[in-house]
Amino acid sequence: MEKQHKKKIILISVAVLLVIAAIIILVMIFGKKDSYRIIKVYELNGEATVSRDGIGDMDAYQDMVLETGDTVTVTSGMMTLRLDDDKYVYVEPETEFMLVASGNAKNNKTSIELKSGGITSEIQNPLSDESAYEVNTPNSNMAVRGTIYRVAIYYEDGVRYTKVSVFEGKVDSKLLYADGSMSDDFVVVNNGNEILIYDDKTTTDYVGDPEPINYDELPEDVLRILMNIVENGEDIGVTYDELNEYLNGKSKGPFTVTFMYNGSVFGTQTVEKGGLASKPQLRPAQSGSWDYDFSKEITGDTTIEWR
Repeated sequence: MEKQHKKKIILISVAVLLVIAAIIILVMIFGKKDSYRIIKVYELNGEATVSRDGIGDMDAYQDMVLETGDTVTVTSGMMTLRLDDDKYVYVEPETEFMLVASGNAKNNKTSIELKSGGITSEIQNPLSDESAYEVNTPNSNMAVRGTIYRVAIYYEDGVRYTKVSVFEGKVDSKLLYADGSMSDDFVVVNNGNEILIYDDKTTTDYVGDPEPINYDELPEDVLRILMNIVENGEDIGVTYDELNEYLNGKSKGPFTVTFMYNGSVFGTQTVEKGGLASKPQLRPAQSGSWDYDFSKEITGDTTIEWR
């Protein structure tokens, strides 16, 4: 009788341990949803590469999962990233950035180190107290709590500019100086406004105060993104029809062809829709050529680089 009693105790103990082990496994499986982040290429209409430490360059593709430290380069077309199911990043052509991400789906930190081009961020839900989302350029830092805004870098006459356009919510902007330090004060850019920041290798500062967004200067791809956002029920202070009017006006031309050399504007041309750009008579360097097919018709603003 005593042996049978001990045997029962052992069987019960084993059963309890199995139940506990099963519970732990279930918690690990179903609790994993909040233990890591999913950042992936949601849509890609064009060509892009992802550079990853230890691997090198890879062709980007739809549903590709990205990792912190990845450098993404979109050479043509548009790319959309999806972060944590409620954050979208719309990447314009000729854009390069590095992605730095940590935390889990609920509490996380995201930093996009924009090196060139432009991106529009759509953060659908307010960030948690432990979360942060920011876009850095070589001359500025933009931090948000939950908003829709665009950050773009461009050059004119050797001066680098960062333009921040806020469509919904607000953005706190700080200056980043050439020595790596950041300004103590910040400028708040509210919805419907934009601000311009410049640096000329000696000075970094704002070009005036925030002003109303100039929708005429937004690229066609960005106008289409905003139209989709409005169509999905988001109020950004401008209607679908108004955005469509801006888009139709831009699609008629004329268009600006910008020639770039070593990150600076070498020259510009104004070309009617369907016309052809012509090679500049002057060459910026003894060797190299313009990376463009000059038999191609111009249908939008175009940037051509010396390679």
